[in-house]
Amino acid sequence: MPNRTPAPKPNRPRRPDAPPKPERPRDELGRPLGWDAVSRLHLEDYEALSLQEDHRLGIEHLNAERFFPAHEAWEAAWKKVKQTEDAEFFKGLSQLGAGYVHLQRGNQHGAFTLLRRGAGRIAKYEDGHWGVNTEELSAEALAHADEIEAAKRNGGPSPSIAFPKIPGAGAPQPSGA
Repeated sequence: MPNRTPAPKPNRPRRPDAPPKPERPRDELGRPLGWDAVSRLHLEDYEALSLQEDHRLGIEHLNAERFFPAHEAWEAAWKKVKQTEDAEFFKGLSQLGAGYVHLQRGNQHGAFTLLRRGAGRIAKYEDGHWGVNTEELSAEALAHADEIEAAKRNGGPSPSIAFPKIPGAGAPQPSGA
């Protein structure tokens, strides 16, 4: 196992001259692999990209059903807009990505819980906000959450669903911009 730097502790900030923490290898669904494994997941450096590029990549990954990278892209966007009116929007998109990751991993409870949270957040924004049809995406996610919860309640497998798409992934801007 490579040398690792421990996680930051409260009131004990990481030394600025400390070496960067190594990236943990992950499988296609974002699950951590052993330190000696070859990573099967490539993630962009979302923190270094612009908000617009993070959002564009989030849409691209969602449309390609790569939900873990979509979640990561929108989480980075959310961190960039905290304390603004767009914070809940990007947090909601990030939660939708995470919800679909949980579905792919077989975690029904995590899937329907996060899909509902994300849908509730993005539904508060008008259609076309940052190029997203918020009404349609929210309705799809809520319908998926209901189907998944019903399957769990009945002890059945997760339903086969048609994953949502966000058309026109160009470089969307906030509505009114």
